[in-house]
Amino acid sequence: MPALRLLMAAVLLGAFSSAEAQEAATEATATEAKPSGQREAVEPVTIEEGVFGKTADGQVVKSWTLSNAKGMRVTLISLGATIQSLHVPDAEGNTADVVLGFDDVAGYQSDANPYFGCTVGRYANRIAGASFDLDGQTYDLLANNGEHHLHGGGENALARKVWKGRASSQKSGAGTVTFRATSPDGEEGYPGQLEVTVRFTLEARSNALVIQYTAESDAPTPVNLTNHSYFNLHGHDGESIRDHVLKLNAARYTVADDSLIPTGQFASVQDTPYDFQRATAIGKRLDDADGGPKAGYDLNYVINPRVDDSDNPRKLNLVAIVRDRDTGRMLTCQSDQPGVQLYTGNFMGGIAGKNGATYEQYGAFCLETQHFPDSVHHDNFPSVIVKPGEPLKTRTRYVFSTYQPQQRGKKNAAADGTPAKRKGKKKPAAE
Repeated sequence: MPALRLLMAAVLLGAFSSAEAQEAATEATATEAKPSGQREAVEPVTIEEGVFGKTADGQVVKSWTLSNAKGMRVTLISLGATIQSLHVPDAEGNTADVVLGFDDVAGYQSDANPYFGCTVGRYANRIAGASFDLDGQTYDLLANNGEHHLHGGGENALARKVWKGRASSQKSGAGTVTFRATSPDGEEGYPGQLEVTVRFTLEARSNALVIQYTAESDAPTPVNLTNHSYFNLHGHDGESIRDHVLKLNAARYTVADDSLIPTGQFASVQDTPYDFQRATAIGKRLDDADGGPKAGYDLNYVINPRVDDSDNPRKLNLVAIVRDRDTGRMLTCQSDQPGVQLYTGNFMGGIAGKNGATYEQYGAFCLETQHFPDSVHHDNFPSVIVKPGEPLKTRTRYVFSTYQPQQRGKKNAAADGTPAKRKGKKKPAAE
């Protein structure tokens, strides 16, 4: 994957322009998907189907485990069309599960579950006042986040449904699990019957997971779909992600009030704690970030527009690159969505997770590719209304790779490469 290595090298230097980022990301994607010269033989992805458990009302929750020859393995479950585990190798070839989650169905159905790994909708993120007007009619939704509506509502939200799933193998050697769910007209207060399809594809030639979303409605209705995986590149049971180094392809964000509802304004990230245009440790300014009631990141970034092939919107845009200097694991996120919600687990704490792990505050990060929060109330935001005959189609790709991590003696160097400062008084972490 020479193109991807060039891209990662540029990231480690911490400085490339938007145009260079786009070009590098596009070239990396093309190189991985279509190797030059004679196509090498590839070992196909293996697929194992099983039963994960049963819901409280007796519904069977199925599981599918996809594995490729490069050391990546992902388990998906039909409850919430959820990524339950995702194993990837580090720079030394040691694999670890890098997404947070639970060992059983009861965990996913519990009040302790902060949407670990699930497909979120009908409307991901927030809708102010738990209502909206469409075509002259007011629709009232469940207020499940104070006075606001969050992630599609309550017990009938997509994250809580048991989806129908089916596995298939692709000619490329990739393995796919396709989930389908129906949300009837009026469910959770939304108009129109919505048919949703989410396809998870593990590539055979690279450690990449592609998520494709399709939503069709028989009446105009707002739709915003995303995956809510919580990542920790140390491993799901690892320490804080404060030392993860993040680069975001975003120069602006949507300004929000204290309850994380957008005001409709955009602001530059320049000279703010929200600036990740250069590779920076997440924890460097985390305590100065206003994530609502708790310190940390919980905001929507506006992805810089593509600067090439603008007439082909199906090409993926570079969203973010995250690396862990301990293990050498690196995650690249690409999408055709206009925004991404960066969330750093501000509200987590004491959650009993997989394999006896306890998930604490700032123990993971989310990169939720999406349309903007509360778009139904802001005409200057991209439209989220799906109409009959005009389905929503969107795609996100998570690519895992490795690089040679720095020596442990230099582990505490700043993200920009400057030597670490001598220990002194530290600003206390948010509680």
